[in-house]
Amino acid sequence: MLEVRKAIISDASQVVAVIKNAEESGFMLFSPGERKVSAEAFAKYIDSINRHDKSGIFVACENEQILGYMIVQNEKPQRIAHRAYVVIGVHSKSRGKGVGKALFTYVIEWAKQISLHRLDLTVIATNEVAINLYKKMGFEIEGIKRDSLFIDGEFVDEYYMSILI
Repeated sequence: MLEVRKAIISDASQVVAVIKNAEESGFMLFSPGERKVSAEAFAKYIDSINRHDKSGIFVACENEQILGYMIVQNEKPQRIAHRAYVVIGVHSKSRGKGVGKALFTYVIEWAKQISLHRLDLTVIATNEVAINLYKKMGFEIEGIKRDSLFIDGEFVDEYYMSILI
């Protein structure tokens, strides 16, 4: 059974493995192999971000195996304290199986409980599967970041999306 929960330090190596796998999709900010992150460094990141009241790292697990993650990053300035930026990654073997939906459902409810008003994300404009999921979860496209990324010799647009909760 799929379970979503806040990440703990001992999850670090599995989350790093999912991050590296997700980067192979070509739809993440970092190119495959570009990000140099160790389980030890990510364990410190989990500890640090989870200390913040309105930030966190969440994982979707099945039989103690992490299938996906969501990072929710809130900033401290008072004028933007009502919002958070989210990043999601799902292992290639788990895509299309409800992992992303489960993560969003959990995080949106958590965000409501802690009085966040808005969640933001960016997505490569050609990532139709992700865009469809985000729209299904209630996100709307707010704008286009033209030529935002340079991938395989071409400039690519990103959509800026958000949900008000």
